[in-house]
Amino acid sequence: MNRARISRLLSLTALSVLGVVLSSSIIWAQTPPPADTLKVNYFSNAGQILPQAVDAPYGVAPDATVYVSNPGTSGGNICAMIYVLDPFQELRECCGCGLSPDALRTLSVNRDLTSNSNTPGALTTGTLKIVSSAGATCNPAKPKPTPAIRAWGTHIQSVSTVPGLFITTETDFQDATLSTAEVTKLASLCGSILTNSSGYGLCSCGSGDQ
Repeated sequence: MNRARISRLLSLTALSVLGVVLSSSIIWAQTPPPADTLKVNYFSNAGQILPQAVDAPYGVAPDATVYVSNPGTSGGNICAMIYVLDPFQELRECCGCGLSPDALRTLSVNRDLTSNSNTPGALTTGTLKIVSSAGATCNPAKPKPTPAIRAWGTHIQSVSTVPGLFITTETDFQDATLSTAEVTKLASLCGSILTNSSGYGLCSCGSGDQ
């Protein structure tokens, strides 16, 4: 009887130890990316042409611009992994752009970020997500989150009282918490685009560093 009890106790102890090990592995695997690695902004009226006012030569929206900088927090080169989503949360374009410390990239929303959509249809409004990533090779399907890119963007706003008139504003990209699920989703969707879309869905990195 004592042997049976001892055997059961040993078995329970072994299972408890195994449970702790497995739980630790799961927690480690689900450790979220570091802070200051996801920047979010929007774009509007990309490539937009509105009816002209009768007495004003308006109608064609100006191009919006995204500026991305590496403040040197990581101590070396980083990648700006850029993901362009439409209002229905569909990833339309993605790309990875290298940045050396203190470098600045300038990207056109019309030419670099919305002109090569993975799926048909005009992409005039949507969300821009930039993941700050480590690595010499900037593969947007394999981000390695590390701090800390900075980004700004201009926005093209239409004036409701004057049809065809646009004004330009500018804002910082906003910090957002990058979850494991989010970075996995972005990487997977971008990987599918790079593998299956024959060059469509790949944005470009504009002018500037590298």
